[in-house]
Amino acid sequence: MSQRGLEALLRPKSIAVLGASMKPNRAGYLMMRNLLDGGFSGPVMPVTPAYKAVCGVLAWPEVSALPFAPDLAVICTNASRNLALLEELGKKGCRACIILSSPPEQHSALLACAARWQIRILGPNSLGLLGPWQGLNASFSPVPIHKGRLAFISQSAAVSNTILDWAQQRQVGFSWFIALGDSQDVDVDELLDFLARDSKTRAILLYLEQLSNARRFVSAARSASRNKPILVIKSGRSEQAQALLKSPPGLDAAWSAAIQRAGLLRVQDTHELFSAVETLSYMRPLRGERLIIISNGAAPAALALDELYLRNGKLTQLDEVTLGNLRSTLPPGVNIANPLDLRDDATTEHYVQALEVLLDSAQQDAIMLVHAPSAAAPGSLCAQEIIALIKRHPRGKYATLLTNWCGEHSSQDARQLFSEAGVPTYRTPEGAVTAFMHMVEYHRNQKQLRETPTLPQNLSANALRAHTLIEQALQDGATTLDTHEVQPILQAYGLTTLPTWIAGDSAEAVHIAEQIGYPVALKLRSPDIPHKSEVQGVMLYLRTAEEVQQAANAILDRVKLTWPQARIFGLLVQGMANRAGAQELRIVVENDPVFGPLIMLGESGVTWRPNEQAAAALPPLNMNLARYLVIQAIKQQKIRGHSALQPLDITGLSQLLVQVSNLIVDCPQITRLDIHPLLVSGSSFTLLDVTLALEPYRGDADTRLAIRPYPQHLEEQVLMKNGERCVFRPILPEDEPQLRRFIGRVTKEDLYYRYFNEINEFTHEDLANMTQIDYDREMAFVAVRREEDNNEIIGVSRAISDPDNIDAEFAVLVRSDLKGLGLGRQLMEKLIAYTRQHGIQQLNGITMPHNQGMIALAKKLGFLVDIELEDGIVSLTLPLATEASHE
Repeated sequence: MSQRGLEALLRPKSIAVLGASMKPNRAGYLMMRNLLDGGFSGPVMPVTPAYKAVCGVLAWPEVSALPFAPDLAVICTNASRNLALLEELGKKGCRACIILSSPPEQHSALLACAARWQIRILGPNSLGLLGPWQGLNASFSPVPIHKGRLAFISQSAAVSNTILDWAQQRQVGFSWFIALGDSQDVDVDELLDFLARDSKTRAILLYLEQLSNARRFVSAARSASRNKPILVIKSGRSEQAQALLKSPPGLDAAWSAAIQRAGLLRVQDTHELFSAVETLSYMRPLRGERLIIISNGAAPAALALDELYLRNGKLTQLDEVTLGNLRSTLPPGVNIANPLDLRDDATTEHYVQALEVLLDSAQQDAIMLVHAPSAAAPGSLCAQEIIALIKRHPRGKYATLLTNWCGEHSSQDARQLFSEAGVPTYRTPEGAVTAFMHMVEYHRNQKQLRETPTLPQNLSANALRAHTLIEQALQDGATTLDTHEVQPILQAYGLTTLPTWIAGDSAEAVHIAEQIGYPVALKLRSPDIPHKSEVQGVMLYLRTAEEVQQAANAILDRVKLTWPQARIFGLLVQGMANRAGAQELRIVVENDPVFGPLIMLGESGVTWRPNEQAAAALPPLNMNLARYLVIQAIKQQKIRGHSALQPLDITGLSQLLVQVSNLIVDCPQITRLDIHPLLVSGSSFTLLDVTLALEPYRGDADTRLAIRPYPQHLEEQVLMKNGERCVFRPILPEDEPQLRRFIGRVTKEDLYYRYFNEINEFTHEDLANMTQIDYDREMAFVAVRREEDNNEIIGVSRAISDPDNIDAEFAVLVRSDLKGLGLGRQLMEKLIAYTRQHGIQQLNGITMPHNQGMIALAKKLGFLVDIELEDGIVSLTLPLATEASHE
């Protein structure tokens, strides 16, 4: 997450090229040529003893001879000289370096040298970087690029060159084009932090093969995606492809889950990648998911419609007013519907008329225009008229419009016109729909990122008991626990399994089953359950109500039951009855080597291939995230939305997934959990067969998670001056309604002191950003007290750190009618203690000269107070490296 040295790398004021050459086929020549041709305004200093000048620029024989330290150096020599040259650059004072080639065995020595001299390294084995707005082409790219608003970060030189060539042909511009190479130092998370603040970048595209730190990536991505759309293409979905790329083996489902959780959008292949670049370059915010398709032929419209339904898209249902306006405008033979087929004799005027009616209605969320080559509506003329309409119509600049001008030669000019006008355009109907669904999926991921979760009802968790049971099992040498052994651990988290006393008496249950008679007993057994778990098979592996009744009758007819046997029989028949018509699901938790624990949901009774048969999510889950996982599994047809008798209880299943998530988060010793099957019957969820795999775990349990969970250990009871007690705790996403009520009871004057602006209303997005925080980068403590039947927030303190975790900005706000109770000081003291423990070196804040209460509090807490009357602000600074003296 460090931003140290990135300014020198990405915005250098001077550049040295080590190994500069006059031989056209050498790296040193290509780098010099590109730097000079790119229009870089600062000095470019070739370093070589072989020439007096390179490309007309005075050369220097060695690094030490340079007149001053360059911000950026590019090493173009043989890899054997890398270490010595990096050492020389460090002594000279260089701050950033691009290393074009280096063998793996050299990497650790290069990193050690760079750390010693505080030099940032791009690469090794990097193609280089291009910053068109800086006139910077420090790369091997033979293709110049245009200025644009799209930043591209790639871990592959081959993919980088392909994108550059494609962009040149389409005249797609970039703000930055950065080839990471081996990412030994500068990595994707740092660049996301940089680009999130870059004014020239409107959207970001990533090509990834591997990650060095999943937590840092997800944290940076979540932060950046709140401001700018980010698309990701990740290669290496199969084990064979991962081996080819020499990337760590792992589940592709984990990548998809992480990308979705961070609010990004994933595309699957290079065809989608090109479409994604087009979409990102011109994308306007999507208001919803409804699409209307206009075409001059039924066939291309049908292709678009098939692709839309394949991807679970939605068509706009046009209202009667819009339908009537279309009927009165278009020729009588046109069938007014969605898709709107203007027929193959449609003229340019028909396209313009239909589009104008739809722009007037503003009913749909997006419009897709499909045009097959036609003499009645020449491609270029039709495109020109549509572009003119968009420019003159009041709603034109707000409309989400996609175009598909089919064909090659006859449509090239039209597609070029659309690109120049900033309208996304595609070669095929399927490509246009794919692009639209990219926008829809991104819209959904962003909505999920900001949606306020509900609190689950009646969740219990006894982490201490679960830990005790797990540690006892490990001490006994058990690394795998079956259903009856797992049951008390699951019950500590409110998860329902079969009664222990049945599962513990396997022989008795099997004996009863055997007395039924061979034909019925055969139906009761399941061949895919091991012998030691046969009791579950005996009790519950019946498929239909008829089989349940047959088994019950057979038991009654053939067995004289004792009282204990009657109890077993009663539960046995009850279990079989619940089985009939129920759904069988499977929940598996596995440890991915990159992202840690991964929760997967699919159907039971199938060969388990998680990348294909399960939807996945990263813990920790709340009710909203769990609900999204269930709905995603249904939409992707990983599970059915109903059984033979009733719909799936999505809320109930979501709550169970939250319970599983809590268990996994709290118990790092669990390396694998397999609930197979989970029997779902109405609102009843029974874990029939469960396996836990265990390993001893030492250290911070949170470090194995890609997303830091809620830090419950920071909760504490606090006594206020009036004798009342309240709880100080980290803020939760579920706190949004309480936070809105809290702000409503703060005076406008106090809000003005806090936000330096008059704010009439906080939007849902504002409040979501305040409550759905990344506990790695930001911390907010709320003071919560019990008032009648509700908890209410009465104060908030907050610190947001920079990516380097050096400085943090703080703020504190107390409900205006509760001042004088010491809340402000207590909240600040808790924030100071937390930030100091978190390794932050300095707290910074600003307030107004009139806010004497805040200034007095800051002085008492040891802050340095700097009153800047000219600017009308007061700067507050607290060094945290050593204990601050309190007055």
